[in-house]
Amino acid sequence: MKDCYEMKQFRKRFAMLVGAFLPVLWLLAWYCCDFDVLRACVLTAAFLLFAICIYICVHDVQKKLYGEMEKLSKLMVDVIEEKIDYREEVYKEGTTGILYTNFYKMVTVLRESRLKEGKEKEFLKDTISDISHQLKTPLASLGVFVDLLYEDKLPLETQRKEVLGEARKQLDRMEWMVLAMLKLARIEAGAIEFVKKKTDAMQVISAAMEGVHYLTQKREQEVILTCSDEGKLQERKVVWICCDGEWLTEAIINLLKNASDYSKEGSTIKIYLEENELFTRIYIQDEGVGISEEALPHVFKRFYRADNSVNPGSVGIGLALTKSIVEGMGGSIKVRSEVGKYTCFSLTFLK
Repeated sequence: MKDCYEMKQFRKRFAMLVGAFLPVLWLLAWYCCDFDVLRACVLTAAFLLFAICIYICVHDVQKKLYGEMEKLSKLMVDVIEEKIDYREEVYKEGTTGILYTNFYKMVTVLRESRLKEGKEKEFLKDTISDISHQLKTPLASLGVFVDLLYEDKLPLETQRKEVLGEARKQLDRMEWMVLAMLKLARIEAGAIEFVKKKTDAMQVISAAMEGVHYLTQKREQEVILTCSDEGKLQERKVVWICCDGEWLTEAIINLLKNASDYSKEGSTIKIYLEENELFTRIYIQDEGVGISEEALPHVFKRFYRADNSVNPGSVGIGLALTKSIVEGMGGSIKVRSEVGKYTCFSLTFLK
């Protein structure tokens, strides 16, 4: 161990204290021994020997203590400079043991902080990359449309309206994608705090049905709300869910849009509830093209589209956003499907 400042100060103060007290002790011993010089010297020497023994004992304890502190300090420098990531905890007794325990707690917190920071940087990088990649196609299309109109290459009014309609679709797609990505990023970054409270599930579902009413009406699709998968809802029954009503409404709207997009015109979309002492569950089932078994594990990934030919305008972010919303409120979402028959999403909220 290097000769540290504290050890030097201890030796200096100990020597000064003994040096100052020794003459006083000799005079006191000389006086008590009836001015016998020899006996006074013997007593003083005994005191000096006792002081040396105390010095050796204290010095050894301090040397050991400061050695542990120096070792711990080196470990801290290694961790800060990332020379080591983590070492197995050394178990010791006493105050030194407490110091080591707190040190390894600090190392664990620092390690988790670094991992979290790395994940956040990777998430930001992936998000920016995904948005830029997804914006390329609609921006390129808009550039072509603008060039056609600017250079007056569309003499017919119907052609110009058709191009403007396509441009409007691309703008809507870009707006939906950017807003959805911002919501998803805020949820995954923890910037949105869901206000969970006791909410009437029927009101949430009704609001979601109203949100897609124009879309389903345009495609002549029927959305049916039932209390089970056996028949239509006959009477008003209050089913409570602990959730953030507005966000859950948005999640269900995304699922209903998905069901409408991947179902043929004139089909039926069924919503039914299941409730017991443990949980409340919402099912949303369509009569669409279904999802293959290979694609099922990937449907909640960002920008994943199982079948581009069915809905080429799909961005592929609605299900990822829905999953983040549901899980952010403490719920869970699952999907089951059979190709050519149906797809059924289930949202489960524990009581």
